[in-house]
Amino acid sequence: MSGHGGAVDGSNKKVALLISVLALFLAFGETLAKSAQTSAISDNVEASNLWAFFQAKTIRMTVVRTAGENAALQQVALPEGTGQDLYRKQVDSWTKTAARWDSEPETGEGRKELAARAKVAEERRDTAMARYHHYELGSAAFQVGIVLASAMVITGIAALAWAGAALGVAGVIMLAIGLFAPHAVHIV
Repeated sequence: MSGHGGAVDGSNKKVALLISVLALFLAFGETLAKSAQTSAISDNVEASNLWAFFQAKTIRMTVVRTAGENAALQQVALPEGTGQDLYRKQVDSWTKTAARWDSEPETGEGRKELAARAKVAEERRDTAMARYHHYELGSAAFQVGIVLASAMVITGIAALAWAGAALGVAGVIMLAIGLFAPHAVHIV
């Protein structure tokens, strides 16, 4: 039956179902992409903060080491008994402080520990970005698949529905790669 208010023929029902399924997977893909993007931004901020802290520790450590080296040179030039012990104690204190700033495993805030934490945050960021790119490609495949399937309803060309379904399968594959093996296929 055709015309307004008539029953929808069987092929249009199947295409409508295909469009619904593609739209469902599109929603999943967009949600996963947004989550991955947010995670990547958060991990990038964390890595940047850790590297900034690392740089601050490096600057402070360099200043203290330089002061210690300068004091050691001045101490050598002093006559015996004119405060050499005070210089020695201060140089020792600065040397210990610089060593603590270089590595402080108990707090995780030494330069070495900060660098390791920053690298972990960068790895998480890179994985989230890889996921994001896969999810976005999967979403694009679903969107084009919806358009092609919709065009089939208007034109009656069955190949468009098949192409839409094939793009849906490609989209599911991209979502699966992003979810389970984001570094398996390099994109961008």
